[in-house]
Amino acid sequence: MQALARFTSSIVARNPIAEIQCRGYMTDWRMLRDYKRRQCVAKHYFERNQLNTLRKNTILPRVLQEAAHEELKKLPRDSATVRIHQRCCVTSYPRNVSIRYRLARHAWRHLADYNKLSGIQKALW
Repeated sequence: MQALARFTSSIVARNPIAEIQCRGYMTDWRMLRDYKRRQCVAKHYFERNQLNTLRKNTILPRVLQEAAHEELKKLPRDSATVRIHQRCCVTSYPRNVSIRYRLARHAWRHLADYNKLSGIQKALW
């Protein structure tokens, strides 16, 4: 019994989240990929935005525009905002996702039916 307690306390010491019973919050590998892309975009957004502005500015000399383009090509592909795809944060479903709630229509309807979304009421007329 003491060995089990020692083992459990060592896990909690290494990982404080292990104290809470928590299965992974990623539904599938697509959701994990999208999460990593969002982190990459957040990390490189400012630099990418500046380089794009320099590249598209027609007042600057062509040499500077090309240099900005070369620097932009060195950034990771996943740092582009275009590569982020809206996915449902519950089911990882890619279609018909409400941007405000980040939920697909199925998950939104299910949560709304059981009063899990605050401020949402079923329409009555």
